[in-house]
Amino acid sequence: MAATLLALYKRPEGGDEALATFWRRYSDEHMPLIEKVPGLRGTKMWTIGVNYAGEDFVGMCEMYFDDEAALDAAMASDEMRAAGRVLREIAFGLLTLVAIEELPSAPHG
Repeated sequence: MAATLLALYKRPEGGDEALATFWRRYSDEHMPLIEKVPGLRGTKMWTIGVNYAGEDFVGMCEMYFDDEAALDAAMASDEMRAAGRVLREIAFGLLTLVAIEELPSAPHG
């Protein structure tokens, strides 16, 4: 079964300028390293337009792997560690990182 790693990013302190700096560094410095992670089959980036409840998230990234073993290997890789070091510099305290699984569809009655 395929595996997905989901990264959620909270709004940085410092207003619009800090947010623009975060996105620039995320795109220019972090994502090129993520693209080198072994076993990664693809990514999808999202911006979050409205937070109706909970944390003030501004974006998320889905990272797709063939299975849990590929995800586990990716998490232990040097490439993921390098990407994590850069992310700590540009988004310290802003990241929530989870592995997600799709639930079977519930019947609609």
